[in-house]
Amino acid sequence: MHELSIAVAVVEQVEEAVRDQGRAVESLTLRIGELAGVVPEALDFSFGLAAEGTALAGARLLIETVEARGRCEGCGREAPTGMPPVLWCAGCGAPLALLRGRELEIVRVTLADGRPEVRDEEASHVPHR
Repeated sequence: MHELSIAVAVVEQVEEAVRDQGRAVESLTLRIGELAGVVPEALDFSFGLAAEGTALAGARLLIETVEARGRCEGCGREAPTGMPPVLWCAGCGAPLALLRGRELEIVRVTLADGRPEVRDEEASHVPHR
């Protein structure tokens, strides 16, 4: 279950970011593409385990799912790829270039006082381990 290694990496990154704040994390929002290969329920469970004994213990994990979309390399048409993904154009049959759907990003961290510590424009990618 690679969701546990993702959860551990997320907890480590957030702990490092809030270390000097001296406050607990109330919630953490992740943006995950539907093609990222992450099972949200498994990540939620793993996050609870990884957060034990840290500044994130008891924090709510919020997940924003990103629809996978592609652009036709032939006619330029944009469309959702679906799941499992269809990576060729329904109109002309040319291959689709994936535009989004593989994201795995920390979007927002809210500290116990309700103040966001990390905002969308500061979001970082979570490394795969």
